[in-house]
Amino acid sequence: MPLDRPAPAPSESHLQGQDRPPGGGDAISLSGESPRARPAGDGFLDPIHQHAIERGISRPLRLLAKVLLVPFFKIYLRSSGVGHRSVPRSGPLLLASNHRSFLDPFVIGALLRRPVYYVAKRELFERRWQAVVLGALGAFPIDRGRSDEQAIATAKAILARGDCVLIFPEGTRIRRGPLAAPRRGVGRLALETGAPVVPVAVLGTEEVRRGWLIRPRKVRVRFGPPLLFPVAEEVSPALAAGVTSRIWACVSLQWEWLGGVPAGGERHVSASRGEEQRARDGRDRQACPQAAQGTALVRR
Repeated sequence: MPLDRPAPAPSESHLQGQDRPPGGGDAISLSGESPRARPAGDGFLDPIHQHAIERGISRPLRLLAKVLLVPFFKIYLRSSGVGHRSVPRSGPLLLASNHRSFLDPFVIGALLRRPVYYVAKRELFERRWQAVVLGALGAFPIDRGRSDEQAIATAKAILARGDCVLIFPEGTRIRRGPLAAPRRGVGRLALETGAPVVPVAVLGTEEVRRGWLIRPRKVRVRFGPPLLFPVAEEVSPALAAGVTSRIWACVSLQWEWLGGVPAGGERHVSASRGEEQRARDGRDRQACPQAAQGTALVRR
């Protein structure tokens, strides 16, 4: 998929129904641009997409991963989650998260009680054994640098059957500093499928890995309330960009709530923890009212 231009600020004329409620990154974004020609030799990806659509995640392997990873994350990485218990446990669902590390899909998935599918760069699937393991864990490939309509079709098929797809709108891992600008693919998927979108922020995974060393660092994840947008028959780039900006504003709020550096400046340090919490709550009400109220947007 192309790493297209950052989404512009949302326009009221583009956001009809807005008051209704995984360069080196492993998991990347879906974009909303028209497809370009794909290089020859991509046929090896077709069975992997077919596996994600027809067979899905391996239950035994997912259970084994849960048994091994959940204690590791909680004890060694001291991971913690906020809001994950309110994430819908059934029905189609999009998770829109920032991306700091290859660990992000696994940390997020370990907190939820439902299987999570996610997109990963096609290079990770070139070794057969690796493709088999990743596919069994819910990953499906996407071609970076061009519009991959096959990946979009796979994501839509997974959502159509009522499963959950994790998207990283930044399109690459951002290891330091504030969040990067999002790509508009998540807005396109939300409008074409009508699936609820849960904004997610991850903080701390960027400090875990140094080379082959996995260091004990505190990892935190925060989930916002679901956002719903009306299904659109035709999704223009401007409309997808506007919805993406609305979603990303809510992701940014989760990020700042965790203590992440806001865009355009350093993190504000309040005189007390209570004052810092009140400041965050005030930003919630201004930029993402539905998140502050803790309710989902409802279709008209």
